[in-house]
Amino acid sequence: MAVLGVAMSCAGALAQAPAAPQTDENPPPAATTPDPGPVPLEWVPPALTQLSAQAAVKSDFTLDRDMLTAAAGLLPDSDATTRQTMAKLSGVSVHLLRFGEAASVDPAEVESIRAAYHLRGWKHLVTTTNAGGPVHNGTTDVWLVLDGANVRGAVVLAETPKSLTLVTVAGNVSPVDILRLRGHFGIPRFDGDSLTDTK
Repeated sequence: MAVLGVAMSCAGALAQAPAAPQTDENPPPAATTPDPGPVPLEWVPPALTQLSAQAAVKSDFTLDRDMLTAAAGLLPDSDATTRQTMAKLSGVSVHLLRFGEAASVDPAEVESIRAAYHLRGWKHLVTTTNAGGPVHNGTTDVWLVLDGANVRGAVVLAETPKSLTLVTVAGNVSPVDILRLRGHFGIPRFDGDSLTDTK
């Protein structure tokens, strides 16, 4: 979570303009063909907006390349691997939802989020273990945005009974880079060895 704290500080200092409202102007395609365009940091499934309205605490922010460079510069020298990975990123968007005592994550809405990314045609990986904390049903979802053999970005969805974290990463990265981001930007420390293709 170290980069999350640094990133949120940089976002507050550098992102003075109000964030553009989330809209449905760019809905997922109806077919399951891969999306050839840029990784859409500004787009989230409509179900996330529904869940956001029910959350007691929510935090949404997007970091562009300049903000990520500033955040990486604040990391200690001992975290050089994370710095190198962040240098490959062109942007990150983070959506953190926390639910109060009287509410919990709606499983049907979470399934709608998964279905929306399935419709985009992105490669879905899933892990059934989590070394960093109790994830609901022991599942963390990862979608890779592929351009041939290259990964252009990824989405990580982490769910607990009282929280939901959705992180979208854009950049010329590798699957190993995605694993190196575990523990940062709200991405849980899931077990990379247990990632399996859902095809």
